[in-house]
Amino acid sequence: MKIGAFLGSFKLGVKQSLAKAKEIGLNGIQLSDVKDELEIEKLSGTGIDDLKNLVESYGLVISAVCGDLGGHEFTDKSDVEERIARTKTIMDVTRGLGCSIVQTHIGKIPEDKDAEERKVMKYALEVLGQYGDKIDCFLATETGPEPPTLMSEFLSGIKYETLKVNYDPANLIMKGYDPIEGVKVLGDYIIHTHAKDGKRNNGEVPLGEGDVDFEKYLEALKNINYQGFFVIEREAGENPVKDITEARNFLVQFE
Repeated sequence: MKIGAFLGSFKLGVKQSLAKAKEIGLNGIQLSDVKDELEIEKLSGTGIDDLKNLVESYGLVISAVCGDLGGHEFTDKSDVEERIARTKTIMDVTRGLGCSIVQTHIGKIPEDKDAEERKVMKYALEVLGQYGDKIDCFLATETGPEPPTLMSEFLSGIKYETLKVNYDPANLIMKGYDPIEGVKVLGDYIIHTHAKDGKRNNGEVPLGEGDVDFEKYLEALKNINYQGFFVIEREAGENPVKDITEARNFLVQFE
């Protein structure tokens, strides 16, 4: 089992987070912006090389890069071209870092196939999928806002092979969806996962304390031959380092 953590979840500086990741015994790190220290989108060529070398110096690999732009994501045509351009830049940086996965949120997919927001999202993903195929970079949209069946139906209408899914079981359980059945639905798309737990129709909790049945969940991932990372993400809690450490210890029992 390849276990990593989300850089921003440590709530520390970049070097301190990487040092903690190594100390805990993690295999990798998902890179994300760190306030007043790291803005991935604006890294220069030298900055990319320095960051790559820094991560490697701690014996870690980069599992993915967070490419979230926030706000309304890819649902508004008024700024979709700007957001596409920014995402392409993040994809370029990711390849420079020696990684091939950008995790992002695309916005909530409307059920109505004729909805304007859905048309804008489809257009954006077609452009980014074409670019991803060109530079060998996967764009993995995160599960959560909609049921897995809707995400699968939406993605199946876009032909590019580099459009994938970052599977987050907590996001699904907190919305009332079944994360185990979701693995079966989205199996062909899952390329990266977040190890996170939550209460059904409620909020996030430490790993192993929520409603995600991790034994069944991990078995479902094994059944689709998932061989990627389990990246611990902790967005709540007062002691993230403790929670990340305990999450890692929780996961290794399933190896």
